[in-house]
Amino acid sequence: MKKSDYPSERSYNMSRIRGKNSKPEETVRNYLYHHGFRYRKNYSSLPGSPDVYLPKYKTAIFVNGCFWHVHDCGKFVMPKANQEFWQTKFNRNVTRDEKNIEELTSMGIKVIVIWECGLESEVKEETLKELVELIVDEDNSMKLRESVLSCHWD
Repeated sequence: MKKSDYPSERSYNMSRIRGKNSKPEETVRNYLYHHGFRYRKNYSSLPGSPDVYLPKYKTAIFVNGCFWHVHDCGKFVMPKANQEFWQTKFNRNVTRDEKNIEELTSMGIKVIVIWECGLESEVKEETLKELVELIVDEDNSMKLRESVLSCHWD
């Protein structure tokens, strides 16, 4: 569809948002590939179709957008228009994320969530190095099966 076919500019902008192969996902995948990791992308055989799955390490990685997955950082702002719709939408997203993470951990898969804000230029290198450390960490006494990487806005 052409831009002029949309009823509003907002509708056009929302239609441009991709669910797969976003820039943050590509950043993570490129970094992992260049550091020798081999993975499956959008692996539909697992709950939640993780953005990246590393079979060798039994690790699922989700690259979440701060807006769509309601991250408590400076990038998430609740839309002022049609708040009931958005609140319901965000609640469903968060509930689905929690359910998928729970199912994956019960299968013995390590889950890492990387937030979009953690891939901004100021913190990207630190976030990606920490990601590699979390992937290769084979310490079975690791209590935390879910790791979250994001910005440090304090």
